[in-house]
This record gives sequence, structure tokens and C-alpha cells, in this order.
Amino acid sequence: MALDGPDVDGLNRALSSAQISGDVEPSADSGRVQITCFSEIVNDVTLQFQIIRLPKQIYAWVGYNSSKLGHLYAAAFTRPNNAVSITSVLGGSSDNTGSGIARRLVLKTGMNIFLACNIPKNSPMIEADAEKILVKKLIDLGYGKPRGDITSQ
Repeated sequence: MALDGPDVDGLNRALSSAQISGDVEPSADSGRVQITCFSEIVNDVTLQFQIIRLPKQIYAWVGYNSSKLGHLYAAAFTRPNNAVSITSVLGGSSDNTGSGIARRLVLKTGMNIFLACNIPKNSPMIEADAEKILVKKLIDLGYGKPRGDITSQ
């Protein structure tokens, strides 16, 4: 089936005017989506990480020995006093593994955070190690907010 006519011409014009970039590492303030995936072995356990940088927010996933989603938390600064509020989007409220990480990520980045966490409850050392690794990677990617900045962005 051959395609031509006004629909194809409009599509061709739209594609030719699209800005396609070959940047491997777009800057944090470029407004582009950036996806970073990596793994770390900690205490004979494999932790997988995925960070998706969206405009003004970050989605992060931490996996423990599997690729299950786990519990999903949303955290953000709220008015009037810029306190961090957290809610469980997916998963039960009895298992709060990851909610503390989400809260501290908001404080360290100044951005809204969605955190999916598949770390078993009653594993505080694994949770602490995962948070350390995640925070270090976010800072390395340039997502940390400047020291002394206590307001949300």
C-alpha cells in the first residue's frame, strides 16, 4: 500500500522540523528525558537502579535480586511551610520501605520524586546502602540541589 497525499506531506514537514539530538548525556536543565540504568553488588546482593529524569521531577526504581516494581511512592515539597509530603501510590501502607528514601531524595534534589522500591522490609542495611548509591548517582548526574538552598524548585 503506497502512502502519499496531504497526510504524508504534513508528517514529512513535521519530521523535518523536529529537533533530534544525538546527545548521550543531556544536561539536567535541558528539559529532555534522560534514562540511566545501572547495577551494584552490595553484600553479595545485586541492586538494580533505573533513574528517569523528567522536567522538574525524577522517577527512580531500586530492584533487589529481581525486576519487580515493588512499592511506588510519590514525594514532594508542600505548602505552606515547604515540608515534604509522601504518599504510597502502589503497595500497602504496612511496608514503608522506600518512603524514607523518597523523602530524603526530595530534600537532597529539591525535585518531586517517584520512587519504586523492591527492597525487602526488615533489611535496613540494604535500604541504607541502596539510598547511598542512589544519592551518589543523582549527584554525579547533576541532580542535587546546591548546598544552602532550602526552598523547592
